[in-house]
Amino acid sequence: MTRLARFAWAVVGYNLVVILWGAYVRATGSGAGCGAHWPLCNGEVIPRAPSAEMLVEFSHRLTSGLALLAVVALVVAAFRSRPVDHPSRRAAGWAMFFMLTEAAVGAGLVLFRLVADNASVARAMFMAVHLANTFVLLACLTLTAHFLSEGVPLRFAGRPGRVTALGIAFLGLFAAGISGAIAALGDTLFPAQSIAEALRADLSPTSHLLIRLRVLHPAIAILVGLALAGTAHRFPLPPGDRRGRLAAWLVAALALIQIAAGFLNILLLAPVWMQLVHLLLADLLWIAFVVLAASTLADDASSPADRLRHAV
Repeated sequence: MTRLARFAWAVVGYNLVVILWGAYVRATGSGAGCGAHWPLCNGEVIPRAPSAEMLVEFSHRLTSGLALLAVVALVVAAFRSRPVDHPSRRAAGWAMFFMLTEAAVGAGLVLFRLVADNASVARAMFMAVHLANTFVLLACLTLTAHFLSEGVPLRFAGRPGRVTALGIAFLGLFAAGISGAIAALGDTLFPAQSIAEALRADLSPTSHLLIRLRVLHPAIAILVGLALAGTAHRFPLPPGDRRGRLAAWLVAALALIQIAAGFLNILLLAPVWMQLVHLLLADLLWIAFVVLAASTLADDASSPADRLRHAV
């Protein structure tokens, strides 16, 4: 693996850390730590006498800024070191675009005061968009690293069965992720003291919408998780594709582990640390499935010369 490929995978890993820290900001109610100011923190470049919430929020902004610089460096390196038609250049370019939209969504949450104890439908919608954008960003970064690690271009033409199956799986993961983000928001804003209390609130027609929506996530997640666990090894892969086969194994294993983690999260009444573990597993499952999809759609008609040129 080249140095640039290792750097690309490191960027993926660092963005996972930033995503988890952002979830910590939401789970601890620290999103308003810098007030309704962005990119400044309470109108200051470096806040003076910061509170604990301000430190959490400000550190998230710093780590997000470093993530942006890392993606910029990755784009520049990919464009300078790879030929014009190399797939990593396109993937890196899209990663840059979605990194900017990620920052825009985060700024919107702060500027529109959709943080802390805000329980509006608008905040839930922003959270859904935020999660969707994060997934797409991770997919673009993962594909960039995959292509820089000797991954060949994708081919969609003439493969309706594969494209349809992968499309359904991606939609399922999106549905599970978005419903999970809304459920996590409900857990944060309306914490329960017991399982019985949580179930009564979930089923009560007078409960807040965010509480009543929580029940959707376990149903969607279990359905999608079991489907992925049962079908991951059925996706066709090129002969000798070790990364694809490893991804298939990881998808199946992570899907089952994620279901177990979801049940544990419910039994423990969604403590912050468990929410972070649950989110990490979801992101790792997403990354593994993106790699599996890339291997499934690999252009196996590429000549050895093309493969060598794309690996350079």
